[in-house]
Amino acid sequence: MTASAGPAHAQSGMTGEAGFQSYLVTLRQQALAAGVRADTVDSVFPTLTLNTRVIELDRAQPGGGPTGPSTAIANFAPYRAQHVDAARIGRGRTTYQAQRGRLSRIERETGVPESIMVAIWGHETNYGSYTGNFDLLRSLATLAYEGRRRDLFAGEFIAALKIIDRGIPRDQLKGSWAGAMGNPQFLPSIYLRLARDGDGDGRADIWNSPADTLASIANYFVNAGWRAGEPWGLAVSVPTTFDRSSVQNRLVSPRCPRVFARHSGWRTIGEWRALGMMPQGGSWPSDRVMATLLEPDGPQATAYLLTGNYRVILDYNCSNFYALSVGLLADAVQR
Repeated sequence: MTASAGPAHAQSGMTGEAGFQSYLVTLRQQALAAGVRADTVDSVFPTLTLNTRVIELDRAQPGGGPTGPSTAIANFAPYRAQHVDAARIGRGRTTYQAQRGRLSRIERETGVPESIMVAIWGHETNYGSYTGNFDLLRSLATLAYEGRRRDLFAGEFIAALKIIDRGIPRDQLKGSWAGAMGNPQFLPSIYLRLARDGDGDGRADIWNSPADTLASIANYFVNAGWRAGEPWGLAVSVPTTFDRSSVQNRLVSPRCPRVFARHSGWRTIGEWRALGMMPQGGSWPSDRVMATLLEPDGPQATAYLLTGNYRVILDYNCSNFYALSVGLLADAVQR
């Protein structure tokens, strides 16, 4: 159902809080059918009310309203200046040093670089300084009722109830308006699947425990296919004579097509070197590593050769600007 159509109950004359409370009857049945404990359901549902602010925020997202997504793509440089700034780098280096014992152990166990774990933490919540203050259960129930992505949010709401079943208190479940929570901003279903106990206390506390936060981020990356020992990518200069049509990507990705449409076709690092690419710092990875070319600010500006591990960062948040900034922050943190 589209946002412009409104909630299902609006069609029968019930809107606002009355429609929401009517929808909760269905949601309660779904939760119990999914195996949520009856006492959890009984304790949560009487507390739920419609949050119209959450609906406003959802409809303000690209594709969330009747006008659809914008076709314009901004330059990366302003985003980079805001998200890979001196303050975030400085806090990242402090966090990196403070957590080295945990980080090195997790990297040995998973192959996910210490700096990548820190960079994700930095981008998601500025190293835990802001994790969101929306009541997750209220937000998720509201978004399920609103109906634009009902199946997604009803599923996440039920997953949040299952987290309570695991012993996490209701008042711990606060986060973004869209349901992301804790230091790594996991959705409830991701928490159930991939959150890990990093400090051995028997509980995956991604809200308060740095060890659990970092172990959970690393586990997410392992699950998404991170290849140990391979970089995420590197900044390069493109020769002025380069023929971009020779490396055009003719495939259409079924996932995030606008993101992947900006990438070239795959070539080996050896092939990119032969085409005249020059690294702007650091050293080349192995000639056998596969990479795509991305020029986020167009020709004559810094370009990036991106490996399969960059695609893993995109799995966390499917945005080229986000993934580039995570990689660049990780590089800056470990210098």
